[in-house]
Parts: sequence; structure tokens; C-alpha cells
Amino acid sequence: MLNEIQQIKTEIENCKHVLIVFNNHENTDAAASALALFSFFEKNNKSVDIVCPNFSPSKNLNFLTGQKNIKPELEHLQKLIIKVDVSRAKIESLSYDIKDNWLSIYLTPKNGVLTKDEIRTAQSAYKYDLIITLGTSELENLGPIFLNNTDLFYRTNIINIDYQASNERYGQINFVDLNATSISEMVYQLSKQLWETTLAEDNATALLTGMIAATHSFKTTNVTPRTLQAASELINHGANREKIIQNLYRTRSLSTLKLWGTALSKIKIDQNKHFAWTTITKEDFIRCGATEDDLRDIISELIGNSPEIDLILLIYEKEILNGKKSICGILHSKKGQDTRLLLKPHNPSGTIEQSKISIENVTLQDAEKILTEEIKKSLN
Repeated sequence: MLNEIQQIKTEIENCKHVLIVFNNHENTDAAASALALFSFFEKNNKSVDIVCPNFSPSKNLNFLTGQKNIKPELEHLQKLIIKVDVSRAKIESLSYDIKDNWLSIYLTPKNGVLTKDEIRTAQSAYKYDLIITLGTSELENLGPIFLNNTDLFYRTNIINIDYQASNERYGQINFVDLNATSISEMVYQLSKQLWETTLAEDNATALLTGMIAATHSFKTTNVTPRTLQAASELINHGANREKIIQNLYRTRSLSTLKLWGTALSKIKIDQNKHFAWTTITKEDFIRCGATEDDLRDIISELIGNSPEIDLILLIYEKEILNGKKSICGILHSKKGQDTRLLLKPHNPSGTIEQSKISIENVTLQDAEKILTEEIKKSLN
């Protein structure tokens, strides 16, 4: 019986067009791993696409080769084929127009008439014959990519690569390593066995970027000797550690740093439940000259510098329409707590590890009280 690596090798050798997907555009580890895999497949003459729902390029990752190859949605998944029997009536002209979101195609026969009996429709096969998911514990986490294309995922073999204990093992091949610290570490170990060639510098840099981001520069408690050995090997392959650190940690704008200070000055901690939370007002954003995009760095900073905290909640005000405000919350779990269950009364979106909610017609203070009490009650 083939082991997981042998099965993966067989699937890759037999595929022609690969789809790589991950579920969170803020997941630097998954994005870096996807870019490395993209390069591996291209160099082995395979067609490949990367898709992440609602992906928007990160300025911190501009130094990685190929970020523009990550798309926010699936494109050109299938072709609709229209067949016309022209044995009795030759086509003289073809034209079309679009009106009220309807496409009309006009076929004018040279002689005789065309009827619906001469017309057939069909759909081409899906262009992908293999799907690789990265850091996605369940397919529903892919949002519209999965929910709008369930037939694609059920008909296509999936290689599921993850290191989370919550992974549902939905793939035909489940490469799930609970001892790994990152997807990038797993992809590196996989690449050594699948592609026994010298690792290119850009791929080594991408994979080391993912490892550093996932472990907060090797400060997390799950770092192992194998992790450090992999990082050392990647540096020997030419990974540019200085460039990685410069882009991930030394490019913070003054506005971001001010917002960090504001968030940290307001932080509250429940030591017994290993739960921390903080709030940011609309006025805080204005005073710091910051935007909602700067919150990603705050979450990462709180996680990396709070080893005793397992659950972190960031609550902030967001202007929506005509001066109206909604209250948003981002909840991150470091120890496998399902953040969606903890925020269930508010219809969260996201993953087990991190999810987001939006509440209207409530003040920031009331939202803080409601959310923290609900979460503490659930933790009990």
C-alpha cells in the first residue's frame, strides 16, 4: 500500500492542471506555501492556478515572487458548448448582443431554416484535475469558492495539507502533520521528496517567510528541532532571512505603531480563562491616521507577545453609511478553540482559528460587555 508521499507523487505525476486554494488572505504561511508550490509545478510543466477568496495583495509580501498569481475567485472553470447541425442549413452569419443580462446569439442560415432540433448544448469537463488545499480545516472555510462550486470539489481529487488538529480529513489524500509548525514547513519536507533538485532562492525565501510568519519568528511553543533544521536548510538554499524580517516586521508605518500603542493601552485580561481583549474607536483610527487594514498587524503582534493568552478578541468601530457605525469583532484562538462557536449568536465568518463578526445598532461599550460575557460563558 502506498504511503501519503507516494500517493501525492502519483497524483502529481498524473495531473495536468492543478488548483491550489487556501481560505484566508491574511494567512502569510498559506500564501507563501502556495507561491512556492506554484513555482514547483510550473518548473515541472504543470498548469497551475492559486485562488483565495477575496484575496487582496499584501504590501508586506511584495518581495515574494508571483503574488500577482493569487486570484480572488475561480475563473474560466468550464466552457458551455453550443453545437449546431449544419448538414441541411449552412450558416451565413453569426452575431450576438447582451440585453438585460441575457446573451442572445443570432445564427442566420444561408438557405433553409434552423430549428431547435438542430441545436445541442453541452458543458466541457472542469479544467482542473487536482486540487490542493492549504491550511483549510474544512471545505466550508473556502466560502464562495467551495459553496458555489461544490460539484468541482466532489468530482476532483483533493490533496489536503494541514497541521491543525481540527482538520476534517476531507481529501482523497490527507497530509496532516500535527507536529509541524506551519504549512511552509510541510511543503518544504514534501518538496525534498517530490522534487529532488536544488531549491531555487525565491522558493526557499517564500517557504522561510511562511515559517517565520507562522511561528512569529520561532517564538511559538510548538517549534521543534525539525523546524529549526528546516529553516537552516532553507537559508543554505539561499533564503534571504534579512529581507523577510525587514518586510514582515520592520516596515510598520507610524500610524500602525500608534494604533498598536492604543490597542495595548486598553487591553484587558482574564487570567483564569487565558482570554484577552481590547477596543478601538473610530476616533482612535482618526487620531492615529490608521485604517482597518492595520488591524492585521495588531492581531499578529498580540498573538506573538502574549504566550500566556490562548484567546484574543479585538473589537472596533467601523463607519458604514451616512455616518452610521457598526461594531466589528475579530476573535483569534491559539489552542484549537472554535472561534465560530464562541461567536455563534452573531453569525461569524471565518475559520476555527480566526473569525469575524459585525453588529449594528449597539455601542462599542455594550458590544464589549455582550461579547466578553458570551465568550466567558462559553469557555465555562
